[in-house]
Amino acid sequence: MLKIVVDAMGGDHAPAEIVKGALDALNEKSDFMLVFTGDENLIDAELRKYTYDATRVEVRHCTEVITNDDVPTSAVRTKRDSSLVVGLRLLKEDESVGGFVSAGSTGAVLTGGVMHIGRIKGVLRPALCPGIPNTSGGRTLLCDCGANAECKPVYLQQFGIMASAYAKAAYGVKDPRVGLLTNGAEEHKGDPLHQEAHQLLKEAPINFVGNIEGRDIMYGDYDVAVSDGFSGNIALKSIEGCGKAVSTILKQEFMKNLGSKLAYVAARKQIDGLRDMLDYGKLGGSVFLGLRKVVIKSHGSSKAKSICSSVVQAVDAYRGKLIENITAMLEQSGFGAGAEGSRE
Repeated sequence: MLKIVVDAMGGDHAPAEIVKGALDALNEKSDFMLVFTGDENLIDAELRKYTYDATRVEVRHCTEVITNDDVPTSAVRTKRDSSLVVGLRLLKEDESVGGFVSAGSTGAVLTGGVMHIGRIKGVLRPALCPGIPNTSGGRTLLCDCGANAECKPVYLQQFGIMASAYAKAAYGVKDPRVGLLTNGAEEHKGDPLHQEAHQLLKEAPINFVGNIEGRDIMYGDYDVAVSDGFSGNIALKSIEGCGKAVSTILKQEFMKNLGSKLAYVAARKQIDGLRDMLDYGKLGGSVFLGLRKVVIKSHGSSKAKSICSSVVQAVDAYRGKLIENITAMLEQSGFGAGAEGSRE
């Protein structure tokens, strides 16, 4: 049976919310099992709180934890018995393991992913790709959102190819609409990096529809927004901040007096719907596109709902043959075996 490894010690709410969310995912999907990595005593204490199919859950004891205070490269090299490193090794070495999920240190997940899993042949730079809720009720994939602060045009071309393959594999989008995030919709807009990237994306075997602006990400007219990691991270954090700001403002307004409190009662369902729509965490984590196996990086503050979605993401990406699809599309574009690094 397919196994998904979950780093039970990564994140602000580990292991309680991590264990709960992963167990919830067992109820969402019936065709996989969980492998928790981390402190066995702490994990077992959480597992005893729930009723679940014990034949679908395994625990691998680890004696170390990589924290956000650790230097990622040295931590991945020295903390070999950490829940993160052990999980990545299982992903690499065990053929039955199809994916890995962690809410731990982003730097350590990225470093460990490259060191232990490695890049798909032809991939110049792996990229983080979260799903952003949009007004159509679906999601817009934002690639990259922080793995590569400085980019070359060819990196952005590959981000578009990989994210398009992801939209097809995990979400069944037949012909994903791909846009390049820049400061205007006109073809000539943007700095030299984005102008050249625009031309390269036009040549890629994807449905590239041109430049888009930040406001377009959540409208639902596009399936993929391609970005350098610096701009993408700002866009992601801005969307997150907007969601929190809207929720806070609404709460303040409705608590002003008795009349507004009564109005809140009448509109509560709609307000909750708005809050839910602005919550990108409900869609899970960011897939680390470009690695040889499926790696999902969940937000550090993820609670059970987001962890559950991240585990389901990992299952769907594996079942949808994400790695195979990315490999095939890269080869179609001239990036393939023997081409790794040759176009940087």
